[in-house]
Amino acid sequence: MNLQDQAQVNDRIRRLTLINSVIGITIAGISTRVFMISVPTLATALGTDMLGISWALIVYQMAGIGLGVICGRVGDIYGHHKMFGFGMGIMAVGSLLCGLSQDVIQLILFRFVQGVGGAMIQSSGRTLAFRAMPQGSEGKAQGLMAMSHQFGFFVGPPIGGLIIDLVHWRGIFFLLFLPSLVGMALCFMTGRSVAPSAARPQPIDYRGASYFFGLTILATLLLDQKIAQVLGAGSEALLGLAFVGTLWGFISHERNIKSPMIDLSFFSVPAFGYGSVGLLMCCITQGLVSFVTPFYLQDVLKLSPTFMGVIFLVPSLLSMVLSPVSGALTDRIGARFLLMLGMLILMAAFLIGANLGADSHWIWPAILLALIGVGSAFFNTPSQAVMISSLPKEHWGTAIGIINGIFGLGHMLGISLSGIFLTLAFRYYSGVPGTTPNPGDTHVFVASMNVTYLFALAISLIPLLTSIKTKKIIE
Repeated sequence: MNLQDQAQVNDRIRRLTLINSVIGITIAGISTRVFMISVPTLATALGTDMLGISWALIVYQMAGIGLGVICGRVGDIYGHHKMFGFGMGIMAVGSLLCGLSQDVIQLILFRFVQGVGGAMIQSSGRTLAFRAMPQGSEGKAQGLMAMSHQFGFFVGPPIGGLIIDLVHWRGIFFLLFLPSLVGMALCFMTGRSVAPSAARPQPIDYRGASYFFGLTILATLLLDQKIAQVLGAGSEALLGLAFVGTLWGFISHERNIKSPMIDLSFFSVPAFGYGSVGLLMCCITQGLVSFVTPFYLQDVLKLSPTFMGVIFLVPSLLSMVLSPVSGALTDRIGARFLLMLGMLILMAAFLIGANLGADSHWIWPAILLALIGVGSAFFNTPSQAVMISSLPKEHWGTAIGIINGIFGLGHMLGISLSGIFLTLAFRYYSGVPGTTPNPGDTHVFVASMNVTYLFALAISLIPLLTSIKTKKIIE
């Protein structure tokens, strides 16, 4: 084969790899959102309550956070084509088993299997996309992946609703089976054409992986209020001690091993370190908003669930459309301006939330959500592109796994902190020490919600500062 023919083959492989990455990331997005729309139906069909069905959400999230970094690291060592292909296969099997579940215990177990596949797809799919793009196009790669993920978020709820209404709830899981198999076959087909690395594989840090997954489980238990209620008084203190002890063991181990699961020196790279802090704080603010806003729309403004669903499609649509634009601009003008612009737009959204009233027109929260979609596109895409490109290519899978973990942890923290601050403010304004937030007490609830938005606005100053600090690193 001459050089021209080889170049054509390589170009074809790159295009197929990008297409397959888009398919995989879209499937991962759909699997997250399509399940959320079916939660009430599943709880009734499987004879469980909100607490029981919530575990099907928790274990999927737990797998994504805890295994994303591990899968990224293993992909860096043994190849991301293999990891992505196996992830698609596991997603297919997990989806099929979820659709065949006979009780909530089976569903929880098989959702964890789905989550394992999702973690492998997210970490290796994004890495393959980055490597398939020409050097200097990291922003475009991240924009394409963000668009694919948001497209999955966008189409998941309406597709899920239609399948539940017209077919059966089991159909929402069977929906993902065939595309996952196609993605797996396409991945192994292109993977055979990729020359294996000549580098000697490094050993996998199984102990570090165990520590990290243990930290994920403990963080989930600490942040979930339902679990705290089940475990009883004093459980949070014990879980907190276990978390601190495990964290100490993890850091000590990673510092003293030649091939760690997470090389802690990554965070000494300014672009990666500042980017991690900024992205975490940004995700926390978005978690705050995602928890409190639906209660305001439905219980205070009395909007119908259908109308609410339409409003909540707006940020996903805007983020889906603008993420590729943000990525292309990152490659052209650098990230600093886009990071600051995105954060300022998000802060404008939180300022609107802090001034919403019990009789506000629905257009104001709609604008708020629209600004969140725009701000997220202009902050998240360049932030991740800069973080990944700041590290050597052989560590991109690990970097993407860390970023996925930051997203999951940030949203978990945001939801937990939202509940805490909403409760504290509600007790203050109502004057009743032991009460819990009740949207029925409209004016007190809205005042408490305004405080929560102010808290999000205050947190936003941190990623704004890290964006400014990134000036000399990126440009």
